[in-house]
Amino acid sequence: MTTPTPVIKTHNLSKRFGELEAVSNLNITVSSGELFGLVGSDGAGKTTTMRMLASVMDPSEGEAWVLGRHTVRDAEAIKEDIGYMSQRFGLYPDLTVMENINFYADIYGISKKERGEKIEQLLAFSRLAPFRRRRAGNLSGGMKQKLGLACALVHTPKVLFLDEPTCGVDPVSRRDFWRILYQLLREGTTIFVTTAYLDEAERCGRVGLIHKGRLLACDTPQGLKKLMAGAILEVSTPHPRCAGAMLRERLEVESVGLFGDRLHVVTMDSGQSRSAIEQLFRQEGIHLQGIRAIEPNLEDVFVSVLGGEDSNLKATL
Repeated sequence: MTTPTPVIKTHNLSKRFGELEAVSNLNITVSSGELFGLVGSDGAGKTTTMRMLASVMDPSEGEAWVLGRHTVRDAEAIKEDIGYMSQRFGLYPDLTVMENINFYADIYGISKKERGEKIEQLLAFSRLAPFRRRRAGNLSGGMKQKLGLACALVHTPKVLFLDEPTCGVDPVSRRDFWRILYQLLREGTTIFVTTAYLDEAERCGRVGLIHKGRLLACDTPQGLKKLMAGAILEVSTPHPRCAGAMLRERLEVESVGLFGDRLHVVTMDSGQSRSAIEQLFRQEGIHLQGIRAIEPNLEDVFVSVLGGEDSNLKATL
């Protein structure tokens, strides 16, 4: 049985800007109908990678293919079958919601007959129908993102590239945006999304962790979590920053990270570390509200990778 051709494939994809190597020897594949997340902090190479895949930017070395087409040699053909929503999507603030969507329909050559039903569908599933006559400049951040998505979908692309689509968007709008993405997945759209939010990465079928242009690991969220050695103790205290500084200085563990109002302590011996933490808190007079073992999340894994603390994970990179 022959293996199906990946919808997205890269081979040693690299991009340099002078002395800076923004992306280095990137090798990934994305299958049809998959939701793939590329996760990393600011400056990790996420946007550069997406711009190369969307045929907006040529690589310095290596190659990439989207829908079986070469991103450099077949750039114009690729653009007809993809939707690309950059971080600063080109909405026109003085145009209404409808005028912006119609403008992009014109760009993609969608006939007046074809676009009517499509636009109504986009307005309905993005919940923008009540705001069709509102100027884009007067929309909230979440509505602007949904309008940008509607414009990127007006020509029914087979592959959707979204560059940090929920950056700076409120939690309710973020949840609404992901509802829309799941609906697109059910319709068979392949989605490649970049994000700095590790909680959003949990929603993806597979996740690539990228840092300083290098792909550190790539697997399902559950698969990535299994790569992390040791256990995690979640420590609750009214003074997490103070307690965290104390634990980093005096506790012999893999790492101590601040996660909201909790501390995550990565340790190879949870029993011994629990006892040591309780003793240190008593000695320093810091109130310990609770301590418990928890399952790692992707943020724990990413912090472990970047800190070079996890020898098992490091060996797989």
